[in-house]
Amino acid sequence: MTASSALATQLVHVLTAAGQSVGTAESLTGGRLCAALVDVPGASAVVRGGIVAYAADVKVAVLGVPADVVDRHGAVAAVTARTMAERARTLLGADWGVATTGAAGPTGSEGQPPGRAHIGVAGPARVVDRVLDIAGDRDAVRSGTVRAALVFLLDEVANHATAGTSSDG
Repeated sequence: MTASSALATQLVHVLTAAGQSVGTAESLTGGRLCAALVDVPGASAVVRGGIVAYAADVKVAVLGVPADVVDRHGAVAAVTARTMAERARTLLGADWGVATTGAAGPTGSEGQPPGRAHIGVAGPARVVDRVLDIAGDRDAVRSGTVRAALVFLLDEVANHATAGTSSDG
């Protein structure tokens, strides 16, 4: 079992136990994140769907990322990843949205260096992002981004569960 498949299995089990769902919006990873999730038996209980929006105009036209966000910040940016995650959550009717955008290499994109990945997570309480620089060829960058996105989403689901169970004492 690969690291990504183990993480995806863990995420599917955690979301199933919580009665929650997830949707993906992917650029950099080209569908690999959603594929990792649906490879897990029982994923149909939690995965609402995935959208691959590789081109900037597709991020705008299909996902509904505001054109001014892409014009001002670029398709490869933290704010774009956050907005993609929010739009995935809304469009797919999921509790959680997770998105990836970046520059897989061998050259950079929009002033971002090769290996730069932006991951956005939108949940019931907040929208957050992480920026990573991953060394290696295109496959290593894309695989590393999938792993990082799964870890990030697992962290956010756990943080939300902890926040939801705290009391004022």
